[in-house]
Amino acid sequence: TFDLKPNTFRLLLNSYCVFLQQEVALKALGTEGLFLFSSLDTDHDLYLSPEEFKPIAEKLTGISPPADFEEEVTHDPNGETLTLEAKMQPLQLDTMTKSKDGFLGVTHSSLSGLRSWQSPAVPSMSFSASQFRAFLPPKNKGEVGDTWWVIPSELNIFTGYLPNNRYHPPAPRGKEVLIHSLLSMFHPRPFIKSRFAPQGTVACIRAASDFYLDIVFRIHAEFQLNDVPDFPFWFTPGQFTGNIILSRDSSHVRQFTLYVPNARTLNVDMEWLYGATENSNMEVDIGYLPQMELQAAGPSTPSFIQDEEGNIIDSRGGGSDPVQFVFEDIHWTSEISREESAHRLEVTFYPFKKVSYLPFSEAFQRAQEESETVHLSPVLALLNQSFVSSWSLVKELEDMQVSERARLHLEKYNFPVEMMVALPNGTIVHHINANYFLDQTSMKPEEEAATFSFSGGFEDPSTATYINFLKEGLEKAKEHLAQ
Repeated sequence: TFDLKPNTFRLLLNSYCVFLQQEVALKALGTEGLFLFSSLDTDHDLYLSPEEFKPIAEKLTGISPPADFEEEVTHDPNGETLTLEAKMQPLQLDTMTKSKDGFLGVTHSSLSGLRSWQSPAVPSMSFSASQFRAFLPPKNKGEVGDTWWVIPSELNIFTGYLPNNRYHPPAPRGKEVLIHSLLSMFHPRPFIKSRFAPQGTVACIRAASDFYLDIVFRIHAEFQLNDVPDFPFWFTPGQFTGNIILSRDSSHVRQFTLYVPNARTLNVDMEWLYGATENSNMEVDIGYLPQMELQAAGPSTPSFIQDEEGNIIDSRGGGSDPVQFVFEDIHWTSEISREESAHRLEVTFYPFKKVSYLPFSEAFQRAQEESETVHLSPVLALLNQSFVSSWSLVKELEDMQVSERARLHLEKYNFPVEMMVALPNGTIVHHINANYFLDQTSMKPEEEAATFSFSGGFEDPSTATYINFLKEGLEKAKEHLAQ
């Protein structure tokens, strides 16, 4: 026998009650019904509040109430407005890996949301210039080159991933409202906080003048393309990036653009569930999205102006010719290149990017010159000391048909991502698949097999696993060279 403290007994009793409730719910609803219920039960109390039931009510009635989001900025009704236009070319299905066998084994319902998404949800929308105050830097970030989090990441070693079995994004708050509104022009269900890292929005001052700032930004977000009764389908672009030129008081926006980069042969990750629980099998694929962008039709302008006699004039015309505005040139007093600002954004998301990542062929040339091993995918001290780093798409390696090094790497590759350590001659001495890596790093500290340690500093599972991978690669390289 043993004695339990009252608090411990209550915790055990509560856990047992939750278990019984889940068993009853499974018998009453079935697996698919419980899956739908769980996707709506955001606080996991096995009870649907009116707020949680709202998505189903809206779907059944076809009535969606106007959004009532919390905002940081009070809009000036007399302030300037600008119009954003959305352009999109749908994902090219033949770039997906599954297309090579005719989507064998992929149910029609799984891809229904993807196939039907052919154009932007909202081709054009007007915004108040003051809404873009969300992109202005905080008081301690006023120098060119400074970066800051517009929407900070909430993922850490204790949270793990965000759930897969969701259909409707949570209501945005504060600065999230603007990002949500922008991405909603493409699709009605944007999740501005992605399930996996990287997550959030980062901005950087690229150029500054006395009155204006040129701010570049990078967003990691995703869309949920399916709705009930189909299982979730996640559409995750590699990134959204863009820039905004606005006055320091956000009363005027000179330029705005947001887009998904399309320079590489693949730029979107897709995942869809096959089952009714969070742990159900998930299919993964990648593809190419030719175009997804927002562009300002022109600088922001006031809706009404006063003439020399104090009469109010509708600047949009109102039956006569619209007023033609002339804008002063902006002369930057300090600036950095777009490439440098993009690199600073990348380093903020990925600190390991302080290490240079070279194109495939150039990496091996550098490795031969410096007699270092080549590491093909992302800490810093170890990488700088012993590795030349690179990363490549499979398609790019396949196009390098005459390269023996490319062939050696393709032989070791397994879908979706393979991290490898190679000698300067291309010999692979160590590799690890991203799925196995994620399995190791997704465990929370309390789980028995978790790769988590407080020894030698506060290391999260991904850092600890990654360091071990690199060290093992170095040891295997030494063994190979000693033969």
